[in-house]
Amino acid sequence: MKKFFSIMIGAAATLLAGSSCSSLLEEDPHTLYVPSFFETEAGVNGGLTSLYYHLRNLYGPAGAINNGETGTDEYTYGSEHDNDHMFTDLTTGVRTTMDAASNPGGYVWTGTFSYINTASGIIENAEKVGLSASLIAEARFFRAFDYFLLVQTFGGVPLDLGSGELAFNTSTVRTSTRNTVPEVYTKAIFPDLITAVNDLPEKPRVVGGVTKTVARFYLAKAYLTYAWWLENPGNISTYPPCDRKDPDGKSATQYFQLAYDTAVEAINNPGPYGLQETFYEVNAGQFDRNKEWLLWADHTETSKTYNGTALSGFANAGGNWAHWYTQWAYSNMKLKDASTSNSVVVVTRGDSQFLGRPWTRMAPTHEAYERFTDKDMDSRFDGTFSLVYRGNFQYLNPSVAAVIGANGMTINAGEPIVKFLTEDPGNITYPTSGANDDTGMGLGTMPGVPYYVVGYSDINRFAYPGLWKIGPYRTNTSGYGEGNVPSTRPFCIAKFSELYFIAAEAAVKGASTKSGQSAYDLINVIRARAGKWIIKNNEQQEYNADFSAELVAKTPKTITLDYLLDEKSREFFGEGLRWYDLVRTQTWYDRAHEYSISGTDGKTKAYEHTLMKFTRDIDDHFYLRPIPLSQLNNMEMTDEEKAAYQNPGY
Repeated sequence: MKKFFSIMIGAAATLLAGSSCSSLLEEDPHTLYVPSFFETEAGVNGGLTSLYYHLRNLYGPAGAINNGETGTDEYTYGSEHDNDHMFTDLTTGVRTTMDAASNPGGYVWTGTFSYINTASGIIENAEKVGLSASLIAEARFFRAFDYFLLVQTFGGVPLDLGSGELAFNTSTVRTSTRNTVPEVYTKAIFPDLITAVNDLPEKPRVVGGVTKTVARFYLAKAYLTYAWWLENPGNISTYPPCDRKDPDGKSATQYFQLAYDTAVEAINNPGPYGLQETFYEVNAGQFDRNKEWLLWADHTETSKTYNGTALSGFANAGGNWAHWYTQWAYSNMKLKDASTSNSVVVVTRGDSQFLGRPWTRMAPTHEAYERFTDKDMDSRFDGTFSLVYRGNFQYLNPSVAAVIGANGMTINAGEPIVKFLTEDPGNITYPTSGANDDTGMGLGTMPGVPYYVVGYSDINRFAYPGLWKIGPYRTNTSGYGEGNVPSTRPFCIAKFSELYFIAAEAAVKGASTKSGQSAYDLINVIRARAGKWIIKNNEQQEYNADFSAELVAKTPKTITLDYLLDEKSREFFGEGLRWYDLVRTQTWYDRAHEYSISGTDGKTKAYEHTLMKFTRDIDDHFYLRPIPLSQLNNMEMTDEEKAAYQNPGY
């Protein structure tokens, strides 16, 4: 690989050494780390900080949410899609190929290896600088974390970066050999995570620091993923080619059991973690970094350094702008001032969790929307989507008190301009062209209401509910903030609640369970929580209700994999997990090769509201993303060697 030893550009260099979990990571950017830097205490501490810093490049950028969501049973491409979304979506007749020049997983490859080398540098120099076992365990955790992300995305990857397997590389080697999937798991991921479980503290030494519970979470998930890989029920090919045999002689069944046991151990010994009381409190911005969040890519509104990107203007590198991709172009809506008949923008971009910068790149499929059953009892639909867009026209036009809405009726500031409905009432009238379209957005009207509507089955690639749960919450400026600035919210990577799904999935695959912790029991903990309401989020009304018993009563006594995947989608919709879930369980084709959304393919017009079915060309080789072309071009290898290095089919 090209210059694996060039540790990182612009990485953080100082870490507070305090043991209190109230301490914060203190970041001091350096241009470049040289190998000798890791032979000092400051160098080791700086390297550790950089391992947390690099999470911002992997989670929050829009490419990550595209990689994890588009082309699954949750998301398809939106009306403002580009080639990146067509590559991932694979819709038949639109764009059915994916190549190494522009691929959705490339950021994983380019964003991990230098940090893997950083972790190895810390581990190798630990004794020289007198590093404690718990700090070494942090480096081991992140090395395993990166390798786990890589092996899920690309298959087998190199353990030797130029100086030997898992050794700190200081050479400028430009050749590489990929290890097999079993080698990556059994030589790198499992040993490092087991050590991390043993040596990490129960409580984080800094806010957001990794702990035993965080390490158990990833160890359980790695066991689960590897067990599926060994079993290979769909007969999906792997790369580099190898027998699906564990070097230690364990079976898939044994690894499913290890996944269950490890996840349940984390649930039963949570340390400072646990479930929030309601689903709303997991994702509402005012509760960021709550006890359910195990790991996150941090951001702040107070410092460009700590935020990882600019606090003003259009900025993307290192920023949290995932929500841009999942938001429709609401800010294009215009209506007439009730007093002057002048045309005004009625919903302005703002740093509200319901708003943020719209980019219309990704639209939810009808099947995903429909998967949220029992919407009056299950709070997760209301706590996932932005279904109501309210007029904030007074921000840009202080003199405007009201606008003329649907049916010639008046809408005051703060009142709904458009609602996405939870049903198909049958009496919606949609405009057929711009000539009879008040808003210019193809929105419908219903008798007797002033706001515009889109029916449950009528969402298209142009107008659809935004993803509320990852929307922006705060800004560095007053008022509505800047329309193009990335979110300053942290991006949550792992939640304590997913441990229940990991254990339940292992149980569905045959793991022996503990009393009171069967797949049925575990899933009902999550469903019971989903039945608790403290607010009707989209109506912005206090609402104290508990439908836990009703939802639990509806849980099937036998939990199947399909039901589990449906339930996981309801819980973690749009968080970037879905492609990895479907690839792990080898259900991607079955669950996503057909999907529905209103309107034709391509750049869907606003006036198309007829539900249509589409197909995707999901070939088996797409279960691995291509190695980035930029990596191959930088390798001193023959064309034949480069072709052999690349995953098949690309």
